[in-house]
Amino acid sequence: MEPEVREFLQRISLSLGIGILWLILNSTFGIMLDYAFIYDHISTGNIIFYVWFLASLLFMIRLYRKLWKGRL
Repeated sequence: MEPEVREFLQRISLSLGIGILWLILNSTFGIMLDYAFIYDHISTGNIIFYVWFLASLLFMIRLYRKLWKGRL
């Protein structure tokens, strides 16, 4: 396989792997453990979950940008 094609496929697989891992973690903690839902009042778990969600989303976007610009 040519090196350019191999590098491209590695970028795709790394992007998919990171995205799927991010989705699994956030849906597990958010939906299955009930931290994403606010019922009567905002709890500490809700705040920690949403801070984590936004921080990890920004980190993932930054990582994707570095990966696809070829600096990683």
